[in-house]
Amino acid sequence: MNQETAARFEHDFVPRITATLARIFSERVHVDVIPYGGALHPTRVRITADILPAGHGYPYPLDVSLTWDSDAIHGLQAPGGEARFARYLDALPRKLDNWQGGRAIDFGSRSQAEPSILIGGLDFEA
Repeated sequence: MNQETAARFEHDFVPRITATLARIFSERVHVDVIPYGGALHPTRVRITADILPAGHGYPYPLDVSLTWDSDAIHGLQAPGGEARFARYLDALPRKLDNWQGGRAIDFGSRSQAEPSILIGGLDFEA
């Protein structure tokens, strides 16, 4: 991916991802963007939070980074990309459930089994 494609992704799509995640989690969760830093450093959306006081999950506080496949990002800029992205945003709550089911993450307690977790190579399929 080149700098121009990354910049467009960060400008046109990432704010809607972060806003959707903020609505899903509502309180006590921080959603930050780490900008594109070259081929080995893709744009990341980082979700962090302290473990909730009543949490009974894992030992580490929430620190999950999301990255997307560069071909998937290019696909957003093709015909039908905007509609696919809208469906993706609608599916994010279900995707979060799936991600925590396949990894040692408990979004409910804001905890995880490892100090940090990367969920990478994501696509924009609902």
